[in-house]
Amino acid sequence: MTDIQLIAAIIFGLALVHTFAASSFSRLAHRFPRHAGLLHFFGEVEVVFGLWAIVLVLAIALVSGGAAAMDYAESRTFTEPLFVFVIMIVAASRPVLETVRALVSAMARITPVRTAVAHVWLCLGVVPLIGSFITEPAAMTLAALMLAPTVFTKDKPEWLKYAALGVLFVNISIGGTLTSFAAPPVLMVAHTWGWDSAFMASTFGWRAAIAVMVNATVVTFLLRSHLGNEVAQPAATPAPVVVRAIHLAFLAGVVAFAHHPVIFLGLFLLFVGFTQAYEQYQSPLLVREGLMVGFFLAGLVVLGGMQQWWLQPIVSSLEPTALFFSATALTAITDNAALTYLGSLITGLSDHAKYMLMAGAVAGGGLTVIANAPNPAGAALLRRGFNGEAIGAGGLLLGALLPTAMAVVMFLV
Repeated sequence: MTDIQLIAAIIFGLALVHTFAASSFSRLAHRFPRHAGLLHFFGEVEVVFGLWAIVLVLAIALVSGGAAAMDYAESRTFTEPLFVFVIMIVAASRPVLETVRALVSAMARITPVRTAVAHVWLCLGVVPLIGSFITEPAAMTLAALMLAPTVFTKDKPEWLKYAALGVLFVNISIGGTLTSFAAPPVLMVAHTWGWDSAFMASTFGWRAAIAVMVNATVVTFLLRSHLGNEVAQPAATPAPVVVRAIHLAFLAGVVAFAHHPVIFLGLFLLFVGFTQAYEQYQSPLLVREGLMVGFFLAGLVVLGGMQQWWLQPIVSSLEPTALFFSATALTAITDNAALTYLGSLITGLSDHAKYMLMAGAVAGGGLTVIANAPNPAGAALLRRGFNGEAIGAGGLLLGALLPTAMAVVMFLV
């Protein structure tokens, strides 16, 4: 352990404390209106890891020199933060959202329950599974935007909103395991371990699908008395079929080139130009929210890159069952993709241990905002529906416990 590694671990710990205390800053903003802007800024969960990453880079510069700090920052791979930024904006565009909302509404109308209840169940159960094909961040964005006006409103009981948020986060985390390319923790190991989509579907996917459906059913049942008969539809003029098709083509292109930032950023620039050309069919793009989430994930990449010295020995020293439960717990404070990546560096890991590591990592992906890459996107889109317009770490943890337990049971079957 070097001095820099120790400093990085301390800063990482401070970032975690800041994450859990973020809602306190929002409450302080109401008590001290003169500094409300700054306190609200520190209370943004999406800002936390980016801020502390800057502190880490400055600390490296002070201890080892500016060149070492620059070398470390440039050694990090920021493909995932960039991808989440782009996919979040494209998936949230009005023509894409209208298309998905129309499909969900059509499915909801043919179910034997009230349309609003069916709508919520589909958003919590089916959309997370679609994340296996359109990527988890895109599924999170679409589900959050469709659930925001029906579930995450100020008139709903706070505990129910946290229960729904916990189910959404857990279901997105496990719902992306039907394929080998959609979930960040799976992407980190799929090539190294030789896991293709057929393997993922037969080994993880069916278990995840059952857990997703059970979780969605339970929380929808709890919400049923707080939902109306119909889902309010936007009054804006729907985009033409051609415009929708072009937006979906951009979405598919970004997903197809998710590992090639030069390509998907180029597609994104073309997408922005297209939205400007046909702005009458657009709503404001979620640029601010996308930037905040990208900043958060980039900070996690910078901070997480210095934690290998203590994480890898833990992962490599545990027998499979202990590894499963340790991975579930560690995911809450490290990000599940970082955890599985460290596992991929360990030589001689048995197939059983590999399964347990992955299963634990995705099962724990809803426990905190930092546990899974799409979670910050969901938090950014839904936090205004909670008291103080902030999502409390404790509330999320409690809301995610039961759906996480359901995922644990299914993966251990």
